[in-house]
Amino acid sequence: MTLTKETSAREVDLASGHHLRYYEAGDPAAPTVVLLHGSGPGATGWSNFSGNIGPIAEAGFHVLAPDMPGWGDSSAVATRDMDHDADLVGFLDALGIDKAALVGNSMGAHTAVRFTTLHPERVTHLVTMGASLGRGPASLFVPGGGPSEGLKVLVQAYRDPSPENMRALVEIMTYDNARFATPELAAARSEAALARPDHLQNYVEGLAHGAPIPIKVDRSLLPSITAPTLLIHGRDDRVLHFEVSLNLLANIPDSRLVLLNRCGHWAMIEHAEEFNRLVVDFLAHAGDRA
Repeated sequence: MTLTKETSAREVDLASGHHLRYYEAGDPAAPTVVLLHGSGPGATGWSNFSGNIGPIAEAGFHVLAPDMPGWGDSSAVATRDMDHDADLVGFLDALGIDKAALVGNSMGAHTAVRFTTLHPERVTHLVTMGASLGRGPASLFVPGGGPSEGLKVLVQAYRDPSPENMRALVEIMTYDNARFATPELAAARSEAALARPDHLQNYVEGLAHGAPIPIKVDRSLLPSITAPTLLIHGRDDRVLHFEVSLNLLANIPDSRLVLLNRCGHWAMIEHAEEFNRLVVDFLAHAGDRA
């Protein structure tokens, strides 16, 4: 049966009271992989990973892609009250999963890294794409302080998620605009964002509290990460420069970096087939060197 958004959708209530929508594929008895989406307006587990859930599951894994609280069809939550680390603990506990591989894009990568520093016993592998870690040491490659051009476009799309602003968002997120920044995708993202005005309002109001998530990774804990780690970053990422992944590479002992040419912030979408091969091979063989 072909995997669709409707056939893979599930619902679960966490002990915290949050309600989560998530997408599932593969054998529940197989090793679990959790795909964590980024923070853009209209972002969901499905919109970020629809091209990855099925192929990774078909390779022998149990795949879960939640809409984190504050996004998609999950509970609304104000930024000041947001803690995706606690949400992920609650999600795994609710499904009876002791440990999993974490695969995160942007905000989702931040959640994955922070979770791994705090709950190492629950993480088998760590994979990041276009990781976001908050403001760090002085930049070698990116002049000035402030948000990147991509983050400025993202915030504008939250303030006004019109199809025009959504098209600008997709254009800044990807390298191949002709292929990905289509009117159809822009309209779909706009419609998805406008369907949850509570999420939009919480994000905009939360900018003063550190949106999208107020609790940042403690960078001093990065060298303590023992899980095999794969860092993937687009060379042409205009949202978060690949310098962030270079910093992770320098600080996480068992890590390796794949820098993709002609690739923006959405490696899992722009280079889906290569991304799926990289992740499946890494999950299947990374522990062989131990």
